[in-house]
Amino acid sequence: MMASPLLRTMYNWSSQFVDPLRFVRGIQGLDWYVRDCRAYRRIPGAEQFGWRDLEPALHERSVTHGIDSHYFYANAWAIRRVIATSPRRHVDIASQSVFVSLASAIVPMIYLDYRLLSAPLSGMRSIVGTLLALPFRNGSIDSLTCLHVAEHVGLGRYGDPLDPLGTRKATAELRRVLAPGGNLLFAVPVGRERVAFNAHRIHAPATIIDYFRDLELVELSGVDDAGHYQERVASGALADNRYGCGFFWFRKSDTRD
Repeated sequence: MMASPLLRTMYNWSSQFVDPLRFVRGIQGLDWYVRDCRAYRRIPGAEQFGWRDLEPALHERSVTHGIDSHYFYANAWAIRRVIATSPRRHVDIASQSVFVSLASAIVPMIYLDYRLLSAPLSGMRSIVGTLLALPFRNGSIDSLTCLHVAEHVGLGRYGDPLDPLGTRKATAELRRVLAPGGNLLFAVPVGRERVAFNAHRIHAPATIIDYFRDLELVELSGVDDAGHYQERVASGALADNRYGCGFFWFRKSDTRD
């Protein structure tokens, strides 16, 4: 985390063109890279290589395995819930492609995104669409995921129309297509409410619960500002974060009962 709002803003701007932290770490890695290169050449039986064969990887020598805690835990959380509910078919709305590729090995999958995913894979059908007008009938989907997506809607990041109500409208569409008795796994950044234009919005957990007020909240889990995973927490547990992530499991009441 950056030391101050000013430095954070400066970094966010500069990293769109040249990442200063990555640049500095790359410079710091040159010393050991050159030493390793020379040492490897002197090992008996080592392969020969010229300057055209050099492909430096200077950012992976660390004592810990770096992860994006939001996506790492959201994907793990969601795929476990999909397995637990054992749907016959699952629909995902624009979640991270690695989640979709793995989930499609478990259940037949329809994947919808604003941009076409050109990656044919057995068990998965990819279609183009918008979260503001999903191409599904009312109450037709029994199992649905939308992970770290709705916070972007209406900010123009992906070429979509600007709309301050984008996230609210997206949640309305998800509610519309969810079938009676169906499960929705939904993840968005949570904490103190703000918009970080044009990257994303951060919503209070209570706001998201209110957007889905006609659904039952089965579970709220998530990740806090420190990247710690918290499972089955109270709705206020993540409310004071600057940029946490909430994992919401909603279920629509089965009116057929």
